[in-house]
This record gives sequence, structure tokens and C-alpha cells, in this order.
Amino acid sequence: MSVQLYSYYRSSAAYRVRIALNLKGVGAEIVPVHLRRGEQRGDAYRALNPAGLVPWFIDGTVALAQSLAIIEYLEDAHPMPALLPAGLANRAYAREIAHIIACDIHPIGNLRVLDKLSTDYGATPDARAAWNRHWMAAGFGAIETRLRQTAGMFAVGDAPSLADICIVPQLYNARRFGLDLAPYPRLVAVDAAARALPAFIAAAPQNQPDFEEGP
Repeated sequence: MSVQLYSYYRSSAAYRVRIALNLKGVGAEIVPVHLRRGEQRGDAYRALNPAGLVPWFIDGTVALAQSLAIIEYLEDAHPMPALLPAGLANRAYAREIAHIIACDIHPIGNLRVLDKLSTDYGATPDARAAWNRHWMAAGFGAIETRLRQTAGMFAVGDAPSLADICIVPQLYNARRFGLDLAPYPRLVAVDAAARALPAFIAAAPQNQPDFEEGP
């Protein structure tokens, strides 16, 4: 199989790409990279991906990092089913939601940032969780407002899109860190609709080959 995805079961960035692959019907070999054990910092993995992050995606001679870049590549390589809705404005709204998550929320709550907070600033597990809840709530408030305008069954209309691909992994993280989701009923509703689809079910952390029980 020429398509490979280097992944960690609960990396939200890798989770996004797994969903996109499934929606596109593109089979991929999942190659686990255990972030908690630091495998992403090892020489072997750094030789593949100098950033030392997941996901890392290989399709023949093409090798890519960054989940949104990978998803855009899949959208161009496999146009149907489309991951962006019809209409100029709706496509922009889907991207806006995706960017709130992938650019504003996720980068300051990922493992290497949380580890830095603990190592250099003495953050306890409770403080790490509170940090994550704060930034997720800030982003979710903006998304909830946008969904008043755009949501149908899914985040932008009645078909899953790039927005839902980003929402579902981030709500998985929100539940892990104990964020109260009651203020975001539209977000919860579109998350539930997406998580019921086979492509999202197959991509879920508990269905990955490297899944582990525990916090």
C-alpha cells in the first residue's frame, strides 16, 4: 500500500486526517508513533519528519506534514465526495471553523506545549487541564456563534465538511479535559451527527491499532 499515515490514536491532528481518508475512501496503512513515549523525538522519526510531530502522510513520492495541508491534498487528489461545501461563502465558513480549531485552539493545547508548561513553569495536571479548557472555551464560543448561521445537520449545511473533520477531534479533547459543553448546543449537535457516520467511527481513537486505555 503506497499511502501511509504516521499517527497517534488521540492526536487530534492525526484524527482529522483519518476522518478525511475515510470520507474519501482512501485506504492507508496506519503507522503508530507513540507520543507519550517520545517516539516522535527519535532519530528514525525525525529523519522522516523533521518537525517531530504527527501526522506524517506518504502517498507514493509525496510526503506531507500538517493536517490541513494533507486534507487539502486529499481534496485535490480525490475530489469526490467534496470536503468543502458548495458556494464561496460556505467554503470560507468551513475553513474559518477549521482554522479556529487548527490554528487558535490546538497549537497551544497540544502535548509539547503542556509538557513545557509543566517542565518550565511547574504546571500541575489540574493546571494543564484548566489551561486547555480556557482556550477551548474561547474558540468554541466563536464557533457556536458561527453555527447559528451555517449549521444544518452538520456544521455548514447538511453534508460533513472540513469543519466537522476538525470539530469532532477537538470535542473529543474537550471531553478528555472536562470542559462543560452545555454552552455549545449547536456544536454538540453537529459533533453527534458526524460521530454517527461510519467514516468518523472508524477514525475514532478507540478504534485505532495503538489505542490504550487510560487518561
